[in-house]
Amino acid sequence: MNAFLSLGRYFFVIPFAVFGLFHLMKADAMASMVPSYMPAAVIWVYLSGLGLIAAAVSILLGKYDKLAATLLSVMLLLFAVLIYLPGAMSGGEAAQSNLGYLLRDLSHAGAAMLYAANLAKDRSIIG
Repeated sequence: MNAFLSLGRYFFVIPFAVFGLFHLMKADAMASMVPSYMPAAVIWVYLSGLGLIAAAVSILLGKYDKLAATLLSVMLLLFAVLIYLPGAMSGGEAAQSNLGYLLRDLSHAGAAMLYAANLAKDRSIIG
């Protein structure tokens, strides 16, 4: 049973690496999701993609994994509040899909917090 449960770490971080690659490969298409009040939308997409990849690699390697999981949770909470919450509150046809994305990012942020609090091995930066 423990062998099966140990796969959870990989199921947790591999999607973040893939999402990060999507950010890098489709930056122009994803730039439309960046709020209009934030300048240089494509740069934000690239930075978030690099952050997702860096967090995934750090957690997989177990080096600075507590810091990576903590920063990943902060980034996901920012996505939820800055990108999806306004759309979910706006009503209309897009509100339901934005609510789904909002809930997805909240659950992923919660999982990252749980990882940082209970499973992270490298506590050299954050005690």
